[in-house]
Amino acid sequence: MVIDAEVARILVVTAHPDDVDFGAAGSVATWTDAGIDVSYCIVTDGDAGGFDPSVPRGEIPAIRRAEQTAAAKTVGVTDLHFLGHPDGRLEPTIELRRDISRVIRIVRPGRVVCQSAERNYARIFASHPDHLAAGEATLCAVYPDSRNPFAHPELAAEGLEPHTVAEVWIMAATVATQVVDITDTVDRKIAALRCHESQLANPEAIDDLIRNWGEAVAKGFDLPAGRLAESFQVVSTV
Repeated sequence: MVIDAEVARILVVTAHPDDVDFGAAGSVATWTDAGIDVSYCIVTDGDAGGFDPSVPRGEIPAIRRAEQTAAAKTVGVTDLHFLGHPDGRLEPTIELRRDISRVIRIVRPGRVVCQSAERNYARIFASHPDHLAAGEATLCAVYPDSRNPFAHPELAAEGLEPHTVAEVWIMAATVATQVVDITDTVDRKIAALRCHESQLANPEAIDDLIRNWGEAVAKGFDLPAGRLAESFQVVSTV
């Protein structure tokens, strides 16, 4: 595993706006506080989301992009790449792999954080089909696409040189191997989630939900009582 002190840039790839905030915003805040540049790649605009039927569906993409931009700023992220693929119909196509590879070659991260390509039956809500597809496409983009000079020749034509990512951190993994203590950043994680107003029918429940999740993860990794954490599976990709 590459230690944080050796990482200059991190790219987080998720299927929808708000996925990163549920899965990793506490860790992101920890990394940006340490001086690491973090970028987001959001694959869809979450246009199939929301709970208020009075909001015109055509307005949802702009709303969700604005919410994610505000949420990102809360945890120290200002570099966001929106791919605009269709929400609810995502597949790990060669086109999606190319688009994620493009962002990897632009950002040139040492670490990529993504969703799991494996369905987690203990956390079924984390295993939305779009999450699985985004996870699979991201792993394919990390290896072999973004590092292969002969993959996606249109990227080379754009002047984007190949880039090798050292490691991938997988959210909501069936086998977690790494934990990040987010006790000091959990308030910013919750604030980031509250930015997604179009998705929160019951915003008052977010605080307890996130703290309970964080306590359970910390306990599973034998952190001291009262600590909160997020967990990941770390995969070496060099």
